[in-house]
Amino acid sequence: MLTLPPVLTHAVAAGFARSLKPELFSGSAEVVADASALQQFDSSALAVLLECRRHALASGNRFSVQSAPQRLLELAVLYGVADLIPATTAAPT
Repeated sequence: MLTLPPVLTHAVAAGFARSLKPELFSGSAEVVADASALQQFDSSALAVLLECRRHALASGNRFSVQSAPQRLLELAVLYGVADLIPATTAAPT
């Protein structure tokens, strides 16, 4: 599971994305991004999630987001990417 930080804004998003380890995206059938800690974010959080999705799919895994704040979901709809960052359908193992 990939845990997003409490703050994921333009100022920190690139650094967070660079810190993602390739092993996070291999070895499991599904990569789950836990967004429950997100408190302060902007559209850069969506960019990070889309980057995570790209890595997961490139590794042959499914990608989903767990516990996304309502504001993040609304932002995803506004930007037209809601279908690309689906919510988890089951608790990850």
